[in-house]
Amino acid sequence: MWYLCVFYHRLLDYRKPEFESLADLFGAFDDDPSSSHSLEWKLPQHHHPDSPFHFVNLPSEDIARNIANRSILVKGVYEIWGEGSSYEELKEAINSYPEDRKLPYLTPDSTFRIIVDSFGKAISFKDQTSRIQGMSYIPFKGRVDLRNPEHKFWLIETDDYESNNGLPPIVDKRIFFGREVGAADRKLLPTYQLKSRTYLGPTAMDAEVAFLMANQAQAMPGKLVYDPFVGTGSILVAAAHFGAMTMGADIDIRVVRDGRGPDCNVWSNFKQYGLQMPVSLLRADNNLPPWRPGLKEIFDAIICDPPYGVRAGGRKSGGRKLLKGTVDPYTVPDNLRSGHIPSTAAYSLAECVHDLLDLAAKMLVTGGRLVYFYPVLRDNNDTLDVDFPKHPCFKLVASCEQILSYRYSRVLLTMVKIGAYTDEIEEAARVQHLEFRENHVKWMEEGNLHSAVFDPDFVGFDEVDSKSGKDPKKKYRGKYV
Repeated sequence: MWYLCVFYHRLLDYRKPEFESLADLFGAFDDDPSSSHSLEWKLPQHHHPDSPFHFVNLPSEDIARNIANRSILVKGVYEIWGEGSSYEELKEAINSYPEDRKLPYLTPDSTFRIIVDSFGKAISFKDQTSRIQGMSYIPFKGRVDLRNPEHKFWLIETDDYESNNGLPPIVDKRIFFGREVGAADRKLLPTYQLKSRTYLGPTAMDAEVAFLMANQAQAMPGKLVYDPFVGTGSILVAAAHFGAMTMGADIDIRVVRDGRGPDCNVWSNFKQYGLQMPVSLLRADNNLPPWRPGLKEIFDAIICDPPYGVRAGGRKSGGRKLLKGTVDPYTVPDNLRSGHIPSTAAYSLAECVHDLLDLAAKMLVTGGRLVYFYPVLRDNNDTLDVDFPKHPCFKLVASCEQILSYRYSRVLLTMVKIGAYTDEIEEAARVQHLEFRENHVKWMEEGNLHSAVFDPDFVGFDEVDSKSGKDPKKKYRGKYV
């Protein structure tokens, strides 16, 4: 059945991948094993592809409700009773909607509420009341309940393109009326916002993005999620909120062991929200993983934000002299172990990503997901032609770009493990890594990633007005919204 999905107008590249990951999680493709695990979408009439309004075909209302209730970027999913470019067209469409689909929600013993919403314009309270009164032709027999109604109906109106409001262009305004099937939890992100977090570091993942990563990884009760660059635990907090068991590691022993004291550490963040504590937090090096030989396929998902030299550079075990072979490995005396901080050396992004993919290929179960960020330099607001990391064990199912400046963006990659890790796979992965490393070096020669991130933003898409000296108002700001 077709439903209207209304997204929040932010992180545009992330919207459909998150929705489809949740659709897979809740069984939207179970009846069709040959499915490519992608949904059928279509735009409302005259809408731009970046519009927050999309029609989506889903197998059942329960699946639609589950997706909407869990999603971070879905504002709501609606069973549309009618749409039109005017209220006369809307009335005709609603009256033509099958009576057998409307009657169960119009019974005398039910409660309901009509909510007026808009996109690209503001509607005064007086006009909202007038529009609700204009829906009197719908034979509601139940009682109005504004606080906790059994059924919510939405009257959603979009503005047209001529208003020059900086939103995706719409040739003609469109009006939708329908029953709410499911809606996002609007208290979720304010509850987990970073400014109220007990333990916070300079590289803590934004709460909204952390929850998106957890959704891409399909975190849920009974699954074990691992973050090899755990830091202050923001990503694991999001996974734990959805009921997953969590485990993390970091090369900085001060982060995982000490924090800022007994009441301000990674464990404090889980305690703050009443979440299940991590199974374990390890001081471990992604370059020298601590797992015993032969241990495989224990994690259901690996979610992380690898260090790529923007806010923090990557580090691996071994000081410069040790790595160069000028000194021999040493053993820390027992009386110095409690306060010892192991020496580290620089860890390139190419080597870090190779180790991450190798770790995931060994430790993820078949069908498990690897979700991580990868940086991309951009030129004239167009993404450079960069090959994403590859591995024979994985299939790339989603790549979502987040533009951070006119020269730099990061892409959230979601990979699914499709085969077992063997000696042949290991050798094929090594060859792919050598090719990736060569391309990676060429890409980095295009410019320094750190300086690209912190350069002042480009003026914009439009030229500066020569008379006023001010930037003209943008017709449509696209992904920069």
